Amino acid sequence: MYRKRLVFWAACIGLLFFGISIITLGSVAAELREKLQLDEISFGTLFSILPFGVLIGSLFFGPIVDKYGYKILLVISCILIFAGFEGIAFSPSIGLLKAYIFLFGIGGGAVNGATNALVADISDKDKGANLSLLGVFYGLGALGMPLISGILLNIVSSQIILASVGFLALITGLFFVIIRFPPPKQAQGFPIIQSKKLIRDKVLLLIGFFLFLQSGFEGIINNWTTTYLTEQHAVQQSNALYALSSFVIGLTGMRLLIGSLFRSVPSGKILIASFGLVIPGLILIATGISFFITVVGLVLLGAGLAGGFPIMLAFAGNRYTELSGTAFSIVFFIAMVGNMIINYGMGIIAHSFGIDHLMTFAFMITGFMLLLSMIILNRLRNNK
Repeated sequence: MYRKRLVFWAACIGLLFFGISIITLGSVAAELREKLQLDEISFGTLFSILPFGVLIGSLFFGPIVDKYGYKILLVISCILIFAGFEGIAFSPSIGLLKAYIFLFGIGGGAVNGATNALVADISDKDKGANLSLLGVFYGLGALGMPLISGILLNIVSSQIILASVGFLALITGLFFVIIRFPPPKQAQGFPIIQSKKLIRDKVLLLIGFFLFLQSGFEGIINNWTTTYLTEQHAVQQSNALYALSSFVIGLTGMRLLIGSLFRSVPSGKILIASFGLVIPGLILIATGISFFITVVGLVLLGAGLAGGFPIMLAFAGNRYTELSGTAFSIVFFIAMVGNMIINYGMGIIAHSFGIDHLMTFAFMITGFMLLLSMIILNRLRNNK
């Protein structure tokens, strides 16, 4: 037997650490670039390896946890993250550095997917609310680590920070070793025929494509907002970074509310109501009337996007309880592809037409997401 509460907190610690890891890597990137004397092209190529690693980890974690359970995957993933961080900290050459970043990405993608699938599996009801609470911990890691890194960089080198976070991954892996997880759902043999049905399931593919758009939407906001505010609305760089933090605050705060105060509200209603926050948020950002209005818009936008992943993952988990890991792998893989394609597309738009079209692109994505959400909800009602 396993203790659900302890397993839930283990998943939260895993996702918290994933948030810390991703942000830590970005926060020391400039010092790493200077250490290895990398030009813009080499530096960009180096960190484009990370999403490919996350993509691989997202693809393979599901069948592994369905067949062998969560413990072995989470422990190995923490070891990969540990090895990745230590290698990134002390690697003497760019060739080795690429390999270590790839290992880090695989471990991170697996932890991200497996912790979400784990919470879905142990939640007999309120999957969406519990997944929202889980998502809060990624936000806490993403919000807290830049502040801590900023303080630490005045005291120790980036190598020490990276190596220390790597040892935290190892400690997290040891914690996973000593606790009990749910048993494998397909211990007697992986059902290949049933898993093939998942790939042909139109509802699951619609959920995956919704998260394709959601992941891409979050990506362009995280990656392009500071440039948009500085160039389009003449906001100072430091203020633009503070404004971007308000997006993460809105997203984290709303996930906390969905997991607590709004726990009894049907997921479908929360999903549709979310667009009532996304659209006004985009309008306020686009107007650029004042810095305060922009911050309010980013908070509303973050709050509106908060429910997308938890609610859609809950739909997938409810639909495939015996193959939830594989189902999550499919939708996470599609979501990661969306993040890469949409961010690349935004780069083309910014280069060809200007950064001012960030909001135009965001409005287009919002329209498609709203349409898809109504189609998915309608299909789920008909299937019932």
